[in-house]
Amino acid sequence: MDRMLYLAMTGARQMLAAQAASANNLANAATTGFRADFEAMRAMPVFGPGHPSRVYAMTERPGTHFGEGAIELTGNELDLAINGPGFIAVRARDGSEAYTRAGNLTQDINGVLMTVTGLPVLGNGGPIAIPQSEKMEIGVDGTISVRPVGQAANTMAQVDRIKLVNPPIADLVKGDDGLIRLKSGAPAQPDALVRVSQGFIETSNVNAVAEMVNMITLQRNFELQVRAMRTAEDTDAATAQLLRLT
Repeated sequence: MDRMLYLAMTGARQMLAAQAASANNLANAATTGFRADFEAMRAMPVFGPGHPSRVYAMTERPGTHFGEGAIELTGNELDLAINGPGFIAVRARDGSEAYTRAGNLTQDINGVLMTVTGLPVLGNGGPIAIPQSEKMEIGVDGTISVRPVGQAANTMAQVDRIKLVNPPIADLVKGDDGLIRLKSGAPAQPDALVRVSQGFIETSNVNAVAEMVNMITLQRNFELQVRAMRTAEDTDAATAQLLRLT
C-alpha cells in the first residue's frame, strides 16, 4: 500500500502546484501584455539503489503561451501595442536585457521611458531619455520624435528608437519575473520589421473562462488523489486486521 499512498500523495501535491500556476494566469487576466503559462504532469521514475520500480507525479511548466492578446485603444501617447509578433526590449532589475509586450509606458522624473513596473525601455544606446516637449510621436518602427517646448507645430526632433526584437519563439523562455529572455542569455538583435501602434495597449492573452474550468478540473483531480490516499489507508488497516486474525 505504501506505493499507492506515495503516488497519490505526490499526485495531490503536484495538483496543488498546477492550481498555483493556473491561479497565477487567472490573477493576471487583466495584466497588460501578460503571457499565460502552460502546466502539465508526467510520471517520473524514482531513481536510487536498485531498479527504479516506483514512480511519482511531477508538474512542470512546459512552455509559455505566446499568442497575442486583444488590442485596446487608450489614446495615451505613452501607450504602445505591438502589431503581430515581437517584443519591446527593457533592462531587467538584474541589469540584463529582457523583453515584454506590456506597452503601457511612463516616464520618471528625469524623462526616462519606463514600464509601469519601473524598468527602463531600451533604445539604440541604452535607456531612452525624452526631453520636455509639447508633443511626442512614436512611429510604427519605434522611432520617437518630439516637438520641443516653444517650437512651431511642424517642428519635430527625433530622440531615439525603441529597440524592438522578434527572436524565434523556440529560443525564448519566460522568467520568474514575468519577462521574456533568450535561453542562451544573449541579447536579441533588433528587428526592423516589428511594427507598433501608439495610443494602444495589448491586453493579457489569458482566457479567463478556460482557466476557471481548468481550476475546477484540477480541484476535482486533487480530491481524487486524496480519496486514493484514504483508500490506501483503509486497505492497509484492513490488511493489518486480517494479519492479526491469522
